[in-house]
Amino acid sequence: MILFKKLRWKNFLSTGNSFTELDFLKNNTTLVVGQNGAGKSTMLDALSFALFGKGHRNIAKPQLVNSVNKKGCVVEVEFELSGNEWKVVRGIKPNVFEIWKGDTMINQSSHAKEYQKILEQNIIKLNHKSFHQIVVLGSSSFIPFMQLPAGHRREVIEDLLDINIFSKMNIILKEKGVALRESIKDNTYKLDLVQNKIETQKSYIKDVKAINDDRITQIKDEISTLESEVESLTSENVTLGEYIQEHQESVLSTLEKLRKAEASGKEKKHELQAQVKTIVSETKFFEKNTTCPTCSQDISNDLRDQKRKMAAEKAKTINEDLEALSKGSAALESDIAIAIEAQETIKDKQHRLLTNNTTIQRLQGQANTKKGDLSSLQAGHGDFQEAEEKLRSYISTKNELTESRLALSDQRAYNDVISEMLKDTGIKTKIVKQYIPIINIFVNQYLQILDFFVSFNLDESFNETIRSRHRDDFTYDSFSEGEKQRIDLALLFTWRMIAKKKNSVATNLLILDETFDSSLDHDGVENLTKILYTLDSNTNVFVISHKGDLLDGKFENKIEFVKEKNFSKLKD
Repeated sequence: MILFKKLRWKNFLSTGNSFTELDFLKNNTTLVVGQNGAGKSTMLDALSFALFGKGHRNIAKPQLVNSVNKKGCVVEVEFELSGNEWKVVRGIKPNVFEIWKGDTMINQSSHAKEYQKILEQNIIKLNHKSFHQIVVLGSSSFIPFMQLPAGHRREVIEDLLDINIFSKMNIILKEKGVALRESIKDNTYKLDLVQNKIETQKSYIKDVKAINDDRITQIKDEISTLESEVESLTSENVTLGEYIQEHQESVLSTLEKLRKAEASGKEKKHELQAQVKTIVSETKFFEKNTTCPTCSQDISNDLRDQKRKMAAEKAKTINEDLEALSKGSAALESDIAIAIEAQETIKDKQHRLLTNNTTIQRLQGQANTKKGDLSSLQAGHGDFQEAEEKLRSYISTKNELTESRLALSDQRAYNDVISEMLKDTGIKTKIVKQYIPIINIFVNQYLQILDFFVSFNLDESFNETIRSRHRDDFTYDSFSEGEKQRIDLALLFTWRMIAKKKNSVATNLLILDETFDSSLDHDGVENLTKILYTLDSNTNVFVISHKGDLLDGKFENKIEFVKEKNFSKLKD
């Protein structure tokens, strides 16, 4: 229950720079009187401004500041709620908006609208319309419950029954629904995108695999060709090695012997040629000389002929030896040439062997490289392995997105169920159904007290049906202003009874603004007074009226607003 304690204001409307203060708890019933324009209804505007940032009457915010001082407008209201002391301070020029819980001010980091939401939704749990349906009746600018559109009637009832939380939940749910739809849309887009990636990657892998298979076949063929070449060269090397091993030693040995024989023949030829020169020299000596130059003895012709004959025979023998040697030398040269040719053949085969070995090493290196490439291809290395890894990543992403989609779909189905429950036709209707009979009972009870004998019923859509003994199917607009006033009063007290039962929206304060001055006749005034007398001791009633003389003595306390020097104040 909200227990309003004090209200203070200054430089508000016609009030001057000194605070005007009302103690709501001082008396249970208080009559508020004063001349027109003295500031009686200012208390309503001040209370409304403090709690909701706007006047009770339709007054623009800049006009709430005193038109003379034009600054320093401040309104303060103190109340107790759930065992905690609260104070709201609101001002204009400068702008002030503070909510105090005890000695601690509630954090003002949020925007003013959010700060106001904290006050309305989390603290007093009433909005402007609902508050005035419970607290105030009678102001000409205020719209009574029966004159509100159906939607606004629902808001008042929901506040009274403390079920507007379902409307707030529905709003939050709708916001979440929008976010959920965006998430589902985003999820669908991502799923389509990753599915396209998967299909593209599969096609790419298929192409890569086909290329790899062709490449593997090609490399195998190339390796086979290389190995065949190596095998052929190796086989040739075996033959070359066997030939070299078989012929090299004998050819070298034969050539060495032939070279020695050649050298021996040349030496013997030189010796024979030297002998020929000696014989020729001796022959010439005996042909030219008849006397020995050494001993000076005569050389006989017989000796000379004998020497010539011996030289001729010796020369003949030497020539025969030279001729034989020449023939042997020619045969030897032929053998040497054959041996050299055999040696060149061996060298050629050795060179071929070395060349083959070099080629074999090169071919084996190429074959090993291709075998490595083949192993990589067969093991799925390179692009193929990366492609497979990407595909697995895409599939994993798709699975995650699919799980997320299922979760989002479950959440949407869950939200749909909750949404149905939070609609006006859901939980709230069930709660309202329980209270509508109680509301109708209280309204009819108060109407009887006010001597208005009709059957008044609100349905679940908050449309009224009014019947009497002589006529059925009345509407609110069918009645006179005085009768409407009785219905408005009956509803006001009914709302207070419902609020009291709910407690969370109940309040001690009741303000009747010129209710006694409007359309109530003498009996209506008496009946209304009776109702006020029946209110419990926790209710503090303020009756604003021009008919002070008519109502004098009917209330515990009386206060009067007066105007001095164009400023409103409480009369001392």
